[in-house]
Amino acid sequence: MTPVDSPGWHARSHQEAFATFQSSPVDGLAEEVAAERLGVHGPNRIEVRPGRGAALRFALQFHQPLIYILLASGATAAFLHEWADAGVIFGVVLVNALIGFIQEGRAEDALAALARSVASEVTVQRAGQRRRLSAAELVPGDVVWLAAGDKVPADLRLFDTRALQVTEASLTGESTAVGKNTEPVPADSGLAERTCMAFAGTLVVAGQAAGLVVATGRGTETGRIADMLEEADTLATPLTRAMARFSSALLVLILALAALGFGVGSLRGEPWLDMLMAAVALAVGAIPEGLPAAVTVTLAIGVARMARRRAIIRRLPAVETLGSTTVICSDKTGTLTENQMTVRAALAGGQRYDFSGDGYAPRGAVSASGAELTELSPALRELLVAGALCNDAGLREEEGCWQITGDPTEAALLVAARKGGLDEAVLGSAMPRLDEIAFDSARQFMATLHRADGRCVVMLKGAPEVVLRRCANMLDGDGRVVPLDAQAVNDVARGLAAEGLRVLAFARLSIAEDALDEAALADGLCFLGLQAMLDPPRQAAIGAIRACHRAGITVKMITGDHAVTALAIARQLGLVEGNARALTGRELAQLDTDGLCRVARDVNVFARVEPEQKLRLVQALQANGEVVAMTGDGVNDAPALKAADIGVAMGAGGTEVAKEAAAMVLTDDNFASIEAAVEEGRGVYDNLVKFIIWTLPTNFGEGLVILFAVLAGVTLPITPLQILWINMTTAVLLGLALAFEPIQGDVMARPPRPPGTPIVDRLLVRRIVLVGALLLVASFGLFLRWRGLGATLEEARTVAVNVFVAGEIAYLFNCRNLRGPFWRCGWFSNPWFWAGIAAMLVLQALFTWLPAMNRVFASAPPPVAAWVEIAAAAVMTSVVVGIEKALANRYGGRRRGEFIRPWR
Repeated sequence: MTPVDSPGWHARSHQEAFATFQSSPVDGLAEEVAAERLGVHGPNRIEVRPGRGAALRFALQFHQPLIYILLASGATAAFLHEWADAGVIFGVVLVNALIGFIQEGRAEDALAALARSVASEVTVQRAGQRRRLSAAELVPGDVVWLAAGDKVPADLRLFDTRALQVTEASLTGESTAVGKNTEPVPADSGLAERTCMAFAGTLVVAGQAAGLVVATGRGTETGRIADMLEEADTLATPLTRAMARFSSALLVLILALAALGFGVGSLRGEPWLDMLMAAVALAVGAIPEGLPAAVTVTLAIGVARMARRRAIIRRLPAVETLGSTTVICSDKTGTLTENQMTVRAALAGGQRYDFSGDGYAPRGAVSASGAELTELSPALRELLVAGALCNDAGLREEEGCWQITGDPTEAALLVAARKGGLDEAVLGSAMPRLDEIAFDSARQFMATLHRADGRCVVMLKGAPEVVLRRCANMLDGDGRVVPLDAQAVNDVARGLAAEGLRVLAFARLSIAEDALDEAALADGLCFLGLQAMLDPPRQAAIGAIRACHRAGITVKMITGDHAVTALAIARQLGLVEGNARALTGRELAQLDTDGLCRVARDVNVFARVEPEQKLRLVQALQANGEVVAMTGDGVNDAPALKAADIGVAMGAGGTEVAKEAAAMVLTDDNFASIEAAVEEGRGVYDNLVKFIIWTLPTNFGEGLVILFAVLAGVTLPITPLQILWINMTTAVLLGLALAFEPIQGDVMARPPRPPGTPIVDRLLVRRIVLVGALLLVASFGLFLRWRGLGATLEEARTVAVNVFVAGEIAYLFNCRNLRGPFWRCGWFSNPWFWAGIAAMLVLQALFTWLPAMNRVFASAPPPVAAWVEIAAAAVMTSVVVGIEKALANRYGGRRRGEFIRPWR
């Protein structure tokens, strides 16, 4: 077997790589050898392993504690031939299972998208012949030819490059194209520094090259990401974790109460079948059957609201997770920044010039010392001309939007020239190009030869240290040639670099020949100046980060860019201040788990980070107890997006792999949309808490009524079927109205909900006991009262049912605002609230007076006088709860340093 898994191909010479794979740069592999290796290594593609089938996913919907109780209750009712009760119970279970199945129905397509991200066809040297074949047929040892526009089909060790530029942002996070060469690099170099390698799935934007295939399929860097994707579990959200804990606790409580009632009744000599049915009634009454549907509907409403704010939710629980987020890990390029290189400053003739305007639209001004220029100085004009001519990029306007072709850095030079009133097309006509020396990462410069006024002029651009050592003089402010002050220029270049700017130097030389010779450019050039650029921060992101900080959310930048650049942008965004530092991927690689957890907590800027390290950072933050939102757009982000509590992918500029791995997609790639989505997420959680704090006390009251009836040895005031009627109709018509409550104004002024906060806290326990007791006293008391006054069992039970419904309507008002009077929400701010109450009253009238309903539910119209007592009981419930809220806010919260909040 060929040793394709040998590490460090970037640290070895290409001659050694050819020897290892027994291949030749001239002939490549023989066809029979290639066929043999294909059988050993398999096709060059990422195989997608099948996931859970639909049947298993549907069966797992029943694997919930509360569903077990309902199933057991339904089976018991069927055993006792209570077919109506059993049918309704099983119907409720089936509806809940279908909702969950549909919610989880979207298959995980990230691996399939990853498989589609590699090239489909490739040019290969086989048996001395160059030919095109499917990329899936590539094997280690093949010789592959690359040209501009090609997608790299496998991991290649380059052995011949001609001005090769590769965009690796999707894999490494590096925002600009990377120059490639054939020279080995140190063994500990990160992916972004392996300049002699080309990686599967990246894109060639300029030049040509030939490379030796050293890894295919799962052996490539992209394949390693696929492995991480499969290993990274999709985490439960804070809501689902809290619901699981709550369901388990509720299961124990319900079983204990049911067992207590059954045991006491049996010991007292009651028929065991009657006691079994009473236990079923108690279990059915205590279980909040409408809770799963309410959670799903509330989340779905949040999805619709977020979509209007440019955030598309792919998995429903992600809606609430945003409201719990304590840390947002954001990529830099395109999320916090515009992803459009922009010249910010220039040095020409010893004078610094500043450029306004962002992105590729040639709108903005050039200024010096704070004053806008009306005319370019001779030195600045020469500098901008050089940037426009020594350039292979293109700039065009399409439907009001400016687009570029070629390298973003070169496009920024064209935009700078246009801001100075210079058009590259006009310049190119006046000074046509005769020859060029393409940029190469080894020589670090590009040169073009132009004819101007009957003479030949060389324009050269490159790294400042490379250009300056070739220069003998420079232009002063008036365009005169003067001696070069290299030290002063170097000081300015270093200062600009410290600001996070990418600095390019420019020079010119007049020659007699009409062809370029690199040796002639070794010295004697005239230095024209510097142009410094960066990918500017989004203005909306600055405000969004400020809002996140006010909301108690930490924002961290995790990027593949250079540390200096990342730190400079972070300062402009307000992520860090003062002497904050940026930690690099190389430094992260040296940390153990405990050390990583410490720096993940303390450091806010991480640069030159590789895919595994992004994943480790997310896991370290989660180990610290944080709820993590992770943004990203590249293939390299996918494992971290999947492992985060909520992964946020970029919809406009993101890869399909990232979108499929994420739980949320931003349609505008803007960090500000994340802040808006967090606000919506918090509103969703508020409304979920409102529903839970409304439904649990009423369910508890129903359970208490059954338990007290058993303990007192009297007839059940409410049957199991009547309890199901109350629970399902009120949950849909009353409880779900709370899902439409508008977001409260202070939602982004609160700190995040602490991770691990239980759903049932002291507030909810107190409210459960209070409301449950009120409903118990009212319904049980009126049931006994009207039985004593001679009402039939059906009439008395109908009174008890209506007490519960009226009490739940009255209590619903109190749940609209958990911290104050309900009228502060606005009487008509939620029209669904009034519509639900009206529909519930209509249904309850049918339950009470319609003969068909009377037959099904064993109900009967009660005496008219009972309605006064039912209304009085409802008003009493609302007033007592209102008083309890006021007292809790005024005394209890202040004494303990607490206030009634949706997350407490």
